[in-house]
Amino acid sequence: MRRVIASWAAVALLIVWQILAAPVFAQERPDYETFEGFADAVGTDLQEDRLSDTGFENLREDLVAWRERFLAADDVNSVQIDALSAQIEALGPAPADGETEPADIANRREELLAALAEAREPRIRAEEAHARAAALIGRIDATLRSRQTDALFQLQPSPLRPSIWQKAVARVSDVAATVKREVETNVTTRVERGTLWDRMPVVVFLLLAAAVLITRGPRWVERLIARIEARSGELGRVVYGFLISLGGIAVPLLGISLINLALISTGILGPTGERVALGANIAVLTYASGRWLGRRIFPDGGLIPSPLVHDEGVGAEGRLLALAAGLLVGLLVLIGIVIGVEGSDVEIASVLFLPVFVGLGVVLYRLGRILAASAKDIRDDDSSSGFRGYVIGILGRVVQTIGAVAPVLAAIGYFRMSAALLAPTTITLGILALLAVLHIVIRAAYGLARGLDSEAAGQALAPVLITFLLGLSSMPFIVVIWGARWTDIGELWGRFRTGFQLGDTTISPGVLITFGLVFGIGFLLTRLLQGTMRSSVLPRTRIDKGGQNAIVSGLGYLGLTLAAIIGITSAGIDLSNMAIIVGALGVGIGFGLQNIVNNFVSGIILLIERPISEGDWVEVNGQMGTVRSISVRSTVIETFDRTDVIVPNGDLISGTVTNWTRGNSIGRVIVPVGVAYGTDTRRVEKILREVAEAHPIVTVNPPPVVLFRGFGADSLDFEIRAILTDVSFVMNVHSDMNHEIARRFQEENIEIPFAQRDIWLRNPDALASATAPRSEPRPASDAIDPALSEPDAGDAE
Repeated sequence: MRRVIASWAAVALLIVWQILAAPVFAQERPDYETFEGFADAVGTDLQEDRLSDTGFENLREDLVAWRERFLAADDVNSVQIDALSAQIEALGPAPADGETEPADIANRREELLAALAEAREPRIRAEEAHARAAALIGRIDATLRSRQTDALFQLQPSPLRPSIWQKAVARVSDVAATVKREVETNVTTRVERGTLWDRMPVVVFLLLAAAVLITRGPRWVERLIARIEARSGELGRVVYGFLISLGGIAVPLLGISLINLALISTGILGPTGERVALGANIAVLTYASGRWLGRRIFPDGGLIPSPLVHDEGVGAEGRLLALAAGLLVGLLVLIGIVIGVEGSDVEIASVLFLPVFVGLGVVLYRLGRILAASAKDIRDDDSSSGFRGYVIGILGRVVQTIGAVAPVLAAIGYFRMSAALLAPTTITLGILALLAVLHIVIRAAYGLARGLDSEAAGQALAPVLITFLLGLSSMPFIVVIWGARWTDIGELWGRFRTGFQLGDTTISPGVLITFGLVFGIGFLLTRLLQGTMRSSVLPRTRIDKGGQNAIVSGLGYLGLTLAAIIGITSAGIDLSNMAIIVGALGVGIGFGLQNIVNNFVSGIILLIERPISEGDWVEVNGQMGTVRSISVRSTVIETFDRTDVIVPNGDLISGTVTNWTRGNSIGRVIVPVGVAYGTDTRRVEKILREVAEAHPIVTVNPPPVVLFRGFGADSLDFEIRAILTDVSFVMNVHSDMNHEIARRFQEENIEIPFAQRDIWLRNPDALASATAPRSEPRPASDAIDPALSEPDAGDAE
């Protein structure tokens, strides 16, 4: 017990000592003399270009460590500098040329300025050293990138030369002989020591388990997937099938791992054999990954949705190509680990890699054709997916081109360029395929969690955002695959953390996070206040609905503005130096968007003056309807035929608006009535007054009025003019009064005239002759004189 207490006390004392000593260490000044010597040596190495890539990488790591020290030292004496600056500022501005100030103040100013310069000296020295370290790091990066580019375009001997084949065969034979020699030596040693046979039962068990997993495991996984897909719904089939399908990768990998474990437990593998085992592990992993991706991108049976559009024949080919791609990438890794591609080994590797490159070229070319055909089918089947089809089509054409060109480059002798095209393209396609599969699974999981069907889940935004974040997270890996170095990624991340200058303010992730948090809190508080006012406070006041909406909207604009201002201030963003630029932009935006600004200001005026409110019945620009919403730019009016009319707020302020319900709902109805000439007008007036007074919506004070308007062309014209308690029912009241007037006139035998027209014909004789029946035409023989039909009639005369 005492030992335990003593141990914990020692740990506590160590922690306290580290906490107390940390500020002391943080204030230690870097050894600038040592750094200057190191920087001079690095500059000489860069000038003479006499180090290898590994050497320059090591120098870069040391420079990065120095740069971090200088960056930490940049904050030295910050408290003292701030205090001195505040004291100097308290003395007031320095006198201009030709002016003087009291001697005490002048002396004090000089003392403070000297102390400030002395306090800033370590910071200036650290900034200068930091700049030099950063410049050297940049030169090393440029040198390494230049070497990488030169290597890509370096022409090697063609792998088709028979002399290189002999070297490749000899190298493979040497590797095989080395592995055989290492195994024989280790087996002999283990047998002599008697340790080999002791471990043999465990080895046999591991090998048998590996054989079962490799040969039978994939079939078990496929059967389980088929059973889950048959029993689950559409979304559950996708999610559960995906989770179980991961066994298609895990089971073979576990089997090969058991084989490696068995070999390692025997101790018969040497260094070369261990490299072969490592390459075999990676080859099995890429093979299983390619097979798994092929079955998810080109599913068999149509039970699982696919990101591509294809028929069954194309799906079978796609699955085979994905499997081949995984196997070929695994062979590339295996050859690279066992043979190596550095120095003189490049020629040998080019011969060994050439068949793999040709195979990958064929696979990529066929996959590119499938992608291009699928893109065309996507555009034809769904016009809304045109952009997705366009991107897939471009990707397919690029993959086709690389698959056709890269093997030719390898055969010519551009081995590194071919390798830099084929392997990254294949792996990038695998990453994109994985993202497509994950998007389908995330969409299905989101639908299951929210209780949505497949169509609603497909229209949700959250799965798209999650997939976008996953794609963004994969970008560093894709960039590294295409030749970038992790140090380049780290450099970009360091610059991102440091931030960029905007005037006198450094915009960094910390500043953005601070602004986002403060603005987010302000936004939530504003929405909370708006909800409280809308639901709890304003309904208990006498303010009408339009006024309540105006107050809530005003609080929203005010709250968001204050949240933005407080967020900028809390983040320490100083935009004073950008006042001129912002002012110039404001003037330009004001001229270019004056109509929008006019509508915005008009919307604010509408919310303040409230000449119209939501629910009012208005008429503007010939459009009549009910105001549904008032925003800062426009107002939505719903007409009586249920169509929305968007009216700019400027028209409501500068134009003429008729508001039928502003202040109160009282309005007037006018009902015109005509009766036949000869009708007793006083009796008609009495009946119409009775009809108006009997309607329940017509007010008693003032009472309705019946007017005898005049003598029309066909009738005696009367009008009922009545005030309604709710003008929104004016059409209903008009219809009810017409029905009642028709009923009363029928009971009183009062005729409602209608227009009659008499037609006078100026030429009835011509009309009669035109309409008389015509005689039937006679045959031509009847029209000839009978006397002329005789043969000698003409001669007789």
